[in-house]
Amino acid sequence: MRWAADTVAAMREGARLRLDYSARSLWRVDRVIDELRREGTPYPAVESVLRGFGAYAGEVIVREAGAEWWASGGEHWIRTVDGRLWDPIDESRRCFAGHGSLRLLCLDAMAGRGGPRD
Repeated sequence: MRWAADTVAAMREGARLRLDYSARSLWRVDRVIDELRREGTPYPAVESVLRGFGAYAGEVIVREAGAEWWASGGEHWIRTVDGRLWDPIDESRRCFAGHGSLRLLCLDAMAGRGGPRD
């Protein structure tokens, strides 16, 4: 997904954060989101960044678990091979609010196929 690729490039260039599409990399993304929240960054200032982080997490799940992207009415989800739907973009927003984790979402989504490869 384009949002994921843009986020990887922006983090590499701007924040010097290397994202490699591994489940392990989502721990770093969770930390970046947590830092933004703790700094008191207003939501409108990070809305597109959060969308990018969510898309990145979704792409990790697609690659690691053999899932696929689903879109309808402007919303985007991940469908895992067991038929479950996941919303990594909303999970990114929940993480910013202090109530979510992209790493845990990924682990949960991959549980149906035996867990992450890293």
